[in-house]
Parts: sequence; C-alpha cells; structure tokens
Amino acid sequence: MARRKSANLWGWLFVLPTIIGLIVLNIYPMIRTIWQSFHRVGDFGLGNEFVGMDNYERLFAGGIFGAEIWQAAANTIFYTLLEVPLSIVIALILAVFLNGKIRGRTTFRVIFFLPMIVAPAAVAMVWRWLFNTEFGLINNVFGIRVSWLSNPNIALFSLAIIGIWSVIGYNMILFLASLQDVPRDYYEAASIDGASPIRQFFSITLPLISPMIFFVTVTRVIAGLQIFDSIFMIMGMGTGGNPALPRTQSLVYIFYRYAFINRNWGMGATVVVFLLVLIALVTAVQMIAQKKWVHYN
Repeated sequence: MARRKSANLWGWLFVLPTIIGLIVLNIYPMIRTIWQSFHRVGDFGLGNEFVGMDNYERLFAGGIFGAEIWQAAANTIFYTLLEVPLSIVIALILAVFLNGKIRGRTTFRVIFFLPMIVAPAAVAMVWRWLFNTEFGLINNVFGIRVSWLSNPNIALFSLAIIGIWSVIGYNMILFLASLQDVPRDYYEAASIDGASPIRQFFSITLPLISPMIFFVTVTRVIAGLQIFDSIFMIMGMGTGGNPALPRTQSLVYIFYRYAFINRNWGMGATVVVFLLVLIALVTAVQMIAQKKWVHYN
C-alpha cells in the first residue's frame, strides 16, 4: 500500500507541471474569454460592464457587424474546404511515391518538408512577390495579368494555394510514418492474387492508414478554421486597404480587428466563442463520421 501511494505521488508530481501549464495557458484564458463575451470591456481589461447577451444578439441580429461575421465565417469555411482536402490528397500521393524505392527520395522528402520550417513572414514575402500583378513571377512567366491578391473573386483561392503549399510537407511526413508501419506481407499476398497497385492502394493502404488520415484531417480542419497569419501578412498587414479583404478575412482576423484595433474586447471575445463552438461542432461531426470509415488495427 505504501509503495502504491508513493508511486501515485510521483506520478502526480511528474504530471503536475503539465496540468499547471494547461490551467494557466489554456483553461483559464478560455474561461476568461467566455466571461468577457458577456461584458463591454474597457482598455487593458478595466471598466468591465456586464451587458448580458447583447454581444451575441448583435452577432445574430444582422446589421453591419452580423453581416461581417457571417461573411467571415463563410470565408473561413470555404478556405478550409479548399485547403484541407487538396493538401491531404497531394501529401498522400507524394508519401506513397516517396515510400517506394526511388533515387534521391531522402532529398525529395527534405525539399517537400522545407516550407514547414520557413518563417511565416518569409513565406508571405515570397508569395506576395510571386502573386504581384505588375512584377510577379507567375504573371510574367505565363504572360498574363491577373490580380491574384486584390481580385475579390480569386483572392481566397490564392490564399488556399499558399496554405496547401505550406502544409504538404508536414502531412506527407505523417503519412510516410504511417505507411512504413504497413506490413509488406499484405502487398506480397495481394500481388500473388493478381491485385494491381491501384487495387492494393485502395484495399490495403487506405484502410490501414485511415487512422492517420483521420488525425491529419481533424488537425488540419481545426488549423484551417483558425487561419490568420497569411491573411494578415499577405492581404495588407491589417491595414484594410486591399479591396479583396472583405472576401478573404477569417473569423480570427475579425477577432483581431475588433479586439486589437477597435479595442472592443467584448465583441472580440464573442467572435472567439462563436469560432470555438463552430470548431467543436465540426470536430464532433468528424468524430461521429470516423466510425464509418476509419479502421483501427
């Protein structure tokens, strides 16, 4: 009994720093944000005035603020629908090829993973130059004149291209790790039975790595719904001068504007709570749907 108590004590001591970190850095800020959404908060968090559901009524009652929030929600969801499926499919195809016996596969793995270690500011600077209407490399190479970042009809697609390029390497590494755990015996048996490589991919590879595909899908959807940095750094650094900004600003960007530019902390907190509920609902749907297509060994 004494040994068990001692082991439990040491166990709690080891996990205590993590628990304290979660409480201080995650749980308390979340509770504080929800609390602020019911208040009109003054500068530096002072002069809080309880307004009840007024902030949420403004969110759902329409008007300028409501219309802006719902447009931002549509932008965020559309961006996620563009970025997540394409980044997963491309990364999976690359992982399958780089998992085979090809020359220089280690070099290719490093090349595809490089965007993950590049600073977001550097990525934004390079892509703003590539997409530049007057001097951009893309327009000059193909002899076209497209306003990739200022045309409201295509700017969100341009941001999705940047997002896909940025995360392919990370997704690919995860898929590679999962592919290397698939027993080769399955493929040998399928080859003896006359199964083609495509049939092997859909009948063996996809089912066995479906847990990793599910993990990548959930994490990428959450990250897509929280998109901010590329919008902030590419679409005008928060100045609002880009005509395509209303069609590209996300919910997190709206939160940034209301909380840190307009100093309306209560409305900013309301936007964050709205995003929290949206992410929770989407994740819950994914958790329910995964029972039909994810195969755990």
